[in-house]
Amino acid sequence: MTYAGLACVFVALSAAVALFATLRCRLTARWWLTTGATVAVLVVLTVVFDSLMILTDLFRFDESSLLGVRLWLAPVEDLAWPLVAGLVLPAADELIGAREVRS
Repeated sequence: MTYAGLACVFVALSAAVALFATLRCRLTARWWLTTGATVAVLVVLTVVFDSLMILTDLFRFDESSLLGVRLWLAPVEDLAWPLVAGLVLPAADELIGAREVRS
């Protein structure tokens, strides 16, 4: 499996969790704007620090499993992980908080 294929699976799952949380907890546009801003910051930090780690040769990717698109030195597939974290963690927090309120 390619990095992009694996990333798509996790992005789809995290989007489903965020959608479920939106419907279940009635999340507002403000929640989505805050989440979007958080994801944007995480993506920028990922590009910077992944590029620095690649530049210093701390790790390498199997080039045959990459799409070939890069932002600075970071492969675009690696940006899925801050997106997943930025969606799943706040959505899970909302879902857990909603459950605690009902208890």
